[in-house]
Amino acid sequence: MGQVDAAKKFATDWNNGGNEDANKQTFWLDLLHKVFDVEDFGKFIKFEKSVSFNKHTHKIDGYIPTTKVLIEHKSFPNDLSAKYLQSDGTFLTPLEQALRYAEHLPYNEFPRWIVTCNFKEFQIYYFGDILSYFNPPAPIIIKLEDLPDEYQRLNFLVDPDDTTILEDVNISKSALDIIKNVRDDLQDIYIKNHVNDWQNFLYKICVRLVFCFYADDSRLFDDDKYFAAYLQNFKGNEQIEALQNIFDVLNTPYDMRGNFDDDLKKFPYVNGGLFDEKIALPNLKGYHTTPIDNAFLKNINFHWENINPTIFGAMFESALSPDERRKGGMHYTSIENIHKVIDPLFLEDLHKEFRSAKLSHKKNRLQKLKDFQNKLADLTFFDPACGSGNFLTETYLSIRKLENETIREMRKIQPDIFNENLHPVKVSINNFYGIEIHAYAVAVAKVAMWIAENQMLHKTEKIINRDLIKLPLKNYPNIICANALQTDWADFVPRDKLNFIIGNPPFVGTKYQTPAQKADIFNLCKNLKPLDYVTAWYYKTSEFVQGTKIECAFVSTNSITQGEQVAPLWKVLKVNINFAHRTFKWVSESDDMAAVHCVIIGFAVRDRRKKFIYDGDKKIPASNINGYLQDAPNVYIEKRKFPLCNVPQMIYGSEPRDGGFLILNSEEREEILQRNPELENFIKRFMSSEDFLDNKIRFCLWLKDCPREIFEKSFIVRQRLEDCSKFREKSKQKSAYAARNFPELFASERQPKTNYILVPVVSSENRRYIPMDFVSPEIISSNANQTIPEADLYLFGILESSVHMIWTKKFCGRLESRIRYSNTLIYNNFPFPEVTAEIREKISKTAAKILEVRAGYEGKTLAFLYNESTMPEDLRLAHLENDAAVKSAYGFENLSEEEIVSALMILYKNLTEK
Repeated sequence: MGQVDAAKKFATDWNNGGNEDANKQTFWLDLLHKVFDVEDFGKFIKFEKSVSFNKHTHKIDGYIPTTKVLIEHKSFPNDLSAKYLQSDGTFLTPLEQALRYAEHLPYNEFPRWIVTCNFKEFQIYYFGDILSYFNPPAPIIIKLEDLPDEYQRLNFLVDPDDTTILEDVNISKSALDIIKNVRDDLQDIYIKNHVNDWQNFLYKICVRLVFCFYADDSRLFDDDKYFAAYLQNFKGNEQIEALQNIFDVLNTPYDMRGNFDDDLKKFPYVNGGLFDEKIALPNLKGYHTTPIDNAFLKNINFHWENINPTIFGAMFESALSPDERRKGGMHYTSIENIHKVIDPLFLEDLHKEFRSAKLSHKKNRLQKLKDFQNKLADLTFFDPACGSGNFLTETYLSIRKLENETIREMRKIQPDIFNENLHPVKVSINNFYGIEIHAYAVAVAKVAMWIAENQMLHKTEKIINRDLIKLPLKNYPNIICANALQTDWADFVPRDKLNFIIGNPPFVGTKYQTPAQKADIFNLCKNLKPLDYVTAWYYKTSEFVQGTKIECAFVSTNSITQGEQVAPLWKVLKVNINFAHRTFKWVSESDDMAAVHCVIIGFAVRDRRKKFIYDGDKKIPASNINGYLQDAPNVYIEKRKFPLCNVPQMIYGSEPRDGGFLILNSEEREEILQRNPELENFIKRFMSSEDFLDNKIRFCLWLKDCPREIFEKSFIVRQRLEDCSKFREKSKQKSAYAARNFPELFASERQPKTNYILVPVVSSENRRYIPMDFVSPEIISSNANQTIPEADLYLFGILESSVHMIWTKKFCGRLESRIRYSNTLIYNNFPFPEVTAEIREKISKTAAKILEVRAGYEGKTLAFLYNESTMPEDLRLAHLENDAAVKSAYGFENLSEEEIVSALMILYKNLTEK
């Protein structure tokens, strides 16, 4: 029996699925032996391979040592994208379960491939190196019923050198390389010939060429490679004229082609607007071999019909310069991250509904499948910042795949259901709407959608065993070039029919926004303080969906769920958060992977009964999700002038605003004292946050109590005060200018008169604790620190605890990624525990132990002691003892960090209500 026949028989034999425990081993042995002719198949694959972690031994369903394939198998009809409860209480997808096994295998057994399977479907993941374990790729899916056509793609199971199945990504990247080469060559020609608006022309040529290359390979142009064959009859500028003729004929209906020669008339009418505009093509006079010739040479053995339109669209858009993408806040979304948005928003529910229809009683099954197909056809999607359309394309592909499966099931019940007069496909790209500000990206998005539509029609043809007419294009992606924040969406999208708003709006922080972007935000949300650019999309979407059942989900930077941005944004949005992915690292198919951390937020006016928070590999049920992505009440931490609890006030240190003229190093101090020893009591130790953390020794002129006749004796001091006065005179900073006539004083003086706790305002996010310490009032703290006068050991113990650090990291502002500690936002809002004298004494002792251990490391800086890689073990243990005491005071002994945040927010809510 040949391999094709063997694959057919295997697909038939296992058509009804099976049970994981009872049938998985037989399933894999049959596949390896009967389809791939593995002789010693019993030894080739290892079942129930042991792997140990968390003090338990776990069993891997299957492992093939020769090809390093790890298999995680589930029963049919279990969903391979769903999460399942594990023995340790976590919820993991089959992939996440497999990755956890892989993590604990020896280095030489790390799987190169992971396959998850439920008898009817294979989901395949390729890991080229260990680093890719941190950013798993999107799955390559092969259905059991497609195995006779696609069995060769499973050759990696038995051949360690076979990577046939990686065609999707490799082809898309190779296609991009071909287009990039054409683009670069034509760009040089445009510039050399001083063509105005050449970028617009160049991008449109590239998009049209992509369509033509794809149409050539997928036989949309009837004869195989007809486009290439026609163009290669011409050279140099004649080829450009021929290309223009092709663009013209593709845009001309059949009954209006009288002026074209017979060879051109063989090209089909495309329609769809892609070839409407006349564009200035480059002048290739004098070129015998053109950039297009070079592309054809690379195209000879290349298969454009296999490109992945989602991946290719995102990569194709990377033709924009990095500077253009950065200004626009454009970051590309991988297929994996797209599914983090669309799966919990609607796709998981649709898969469940399909399975329910498929498994319903035979009497009603056909009608339920028809109803389900009609539902799919009615769904409408909108991406208001669609870029190259990868959200819309991947969503369309996902919906069409479900429709194809529905069509397949309907034919099983009634084989002749789709006769010649009945088109089987109802899902249309007309139901996919997008707005994008870059015209080039709009063109890419439309072509990606057309390619996706064509590819899915090919798959439908295989199911119904007949050809479907694909040209001229009858469906039009509703994607327009406009500024979405200045467009009335109701004029563009049928609001009463719209179901879902999705996407990845631009990420631009307040510091990097252009004046136009700032104006966009102000015009939309006049009462909001400056926020990240993405918040404008949330605000506009929230207003748009009022009074509807539309559900939404966006990818965003995590900044909108941290610190000062949360309250002003989420207090005004009239929506409920129904699911959320907490912070995760960005993953992109594009070469310029964005160095950002993101969240995904699903929201609507409708309050879902079942809410979930995705935190890494955990799916956590939630009763309410607030703007901080916590399962906690909708309370918001806003600046407060005085502490919420009965604790000493925290204030900023003193602010010199002196141009550096009041600050001295050791040598400068000595020079002044040698000439004017009477100033010794008026030159004080000065401490910025950097001085504090790195134990740098600096001094300052502290002349507030110094008689004028004493400091005026010193020529050096007089000169410094003159320079300080001049600096303040020129300063645009109000407090500095106001102090210009008093150069002997700090611009703002807030020095404690007692010992105080010093807290650096900015600290590394990598430290487990912010280093703090008790400081003498004789040491002048700069405004780079916060100070707490009259503080005691108990307060020090609370502030140096993990509980306080969890609160700080969740709600603090950020300077780049570093922690920016604020008295008004963090300290004044922190809910201190109510404690007995006994507990207060216990925490005071653990706090004293921290200081005692530190004292034993004389000469070591706080920066060294609190660096995670150099922190001494006894200091770490002292902190852990203090953590335990503080957690005990709150009753937080067995809570995770996220649970502690939620509990603290409830305490905060109770205190503010009092």
